[in-house]
Amino acid sequence: MTSPDVLRCGLVGTGSWAGRTHAPVLRDHKYTDFVGVWGRRPEAAAELAAAQGTTAYDDVDALFAACDAVAFAVPPDVQAPLAARAAAAGCHLLLDKPLATEPVAARAVVDAVDAAGVASVVFCTMRYAPATAAWIAEQAAVDGWFTGRADWYGALYTPGDDAQIRATTPWRAERGALWDVGPHALSVLLPLLGDVSSVTAGRGPGDTVHLLLRHDSGASSTAALSLTAPPEAAGVTVELRGTAGVSAMPSGRGNAQESLAAAVDVLLESVRTGVPAPCDARFGLRLTEILSAAERALPSAGAEPGLGE
Repeated sequence: MTSPDVLRCGLVGTGSWAGRTHAPVLRDHKYTDFVGVWGRRPEAAAELAAAQGTTAYDDVDALFAACDAVAFAVPPDVQAPLAARAAAAGCHLLLDKPLATEPVAARAVVDAVDAAGVASVVFCTMRYAPATAAWIAEQAAVDGWFTGRADWYGALYTPGDDAQIRATTPWRAERGALWDVGPHALSVLLPLLGDVSSVTAGRGPGDTVHLLLRHDSGASSTAALSLTAPPEAAGVTVELRGTAGVSAMPSGRGNAQESLAAAVDVLLESVRTGVPAPCDARFGLRLTEILSAAERALPSAGAEPGLGE
């Protein structure tokens, strides 16, 4: 580290999410020194580095060698093997969600983190946005939740909307809402209702997926996940019902940079104390395992029989 309190941080990824969120946070955070960026396109890395006043690396392993911690803003199946390499190089990890889309790849990251003794955080936004994080903490301390509902309806394919660019990146187009917003829904439901013991999945219109979850606590929950909802129908709702009554998560995700800065704070605390963060690589592995089970449970497109068939 550059000082006992400051992490030398690198960034893997040069897309819009990296440029709009990760790079400014790593540059401006009080306890990070943004030492460099690497991307699969050297020209994009050079452009981002110039804009942020840092160094573009041609060799990702050279970036790891220069860092105490590495943040990732790349597709999950690119992230996982690089994150395992970074951990093996002794770097703490600030990971994007999902950690991976295959449990074996996510497990390799966890194994590398454990072997190296480094800290890790997975950036599930709702766990770090101030209003939603406070609500999750409050409700997790309440007993008697009977059921929960998480609706994540995105309208990311709206013509003329800048979000369409993000939605049509290859991995989102291929894997859909289950893998893009599914981690968000699970990252809220699991700390409130407990680990998932079984999952059933069904298809809706577009890429919409409906999940029915049973939790170790005995509670059940549902999750509706979509990137293809009409703009008028878009929105996020999380609701709990139990002996304490009904509680709804505050609306709005807050500022992405503010949330990521909070995730950096959590990583720094884990580095300092050696105590794993609640939303660490092992938690990211569990999300991948649950989503993978849900994907296997989905019927093939067009294969669901109608009533009476």
